[in-house]
Amino acid sequence: MKNTDRFLIGIIAGVVLLVIVAFAITLTRPQPTYQAEDTPEGVAHNYLLALQKKEYGRAYGYLSPAIEGYPPSEIKFVEATMDDRWRFRGDVEVTLAVESVTVTGERAVVQVRESSFRGGNLFDSSQSSILFEMVLRRTDEGWRIFDSEYYFAWCWKTVDGCK
Repeated sequence: MKNTDRFLIGIIAGVVLLVIVAFAITLTRPQPTYQAEDTPEGVAHNYLLALQKKEYGRAYGYLSPAIEGYPPSEIKFVEATMDDRWRFRGDVEVTLAVESVTVTGERAVVQVRESSFRGGNLFDSSQSSILFEMVLRRTDEGWRIFDSEYYFAWCWKTVDGCK
């Protein structure tokens, strides 16, 4: 066998090995799990995870009933998430991670990083990342989400709600 043939076979074997390793890493990555609900970061994480898993009843339970336009039912909550898909990222695959938490008395601000990957081909792939804030307030039931820049319907911020 010529040296060039061995070299080519070595390159192909290396590429195949890299693909197998990439698949193994992807498949063995642990799935996100729910956290304790007694901290603002736990509630924020659980709300976002419930939305990603489409467990709308659970996500609805993390909202504060003191929101001006609080959805009166789980059905109205789901309708708002479907009507405002862009804010809830219903059409994109994203990774969410709590970055920091600032607690001042009964109010907490949780900063969350959202990362998304997009790619068309080998030379046109990129990652975008945004940082947004979620505001939580402590209630008798524990920490509840009061406001957020994303994953929160704009109409919940108005007295009329999503009518």
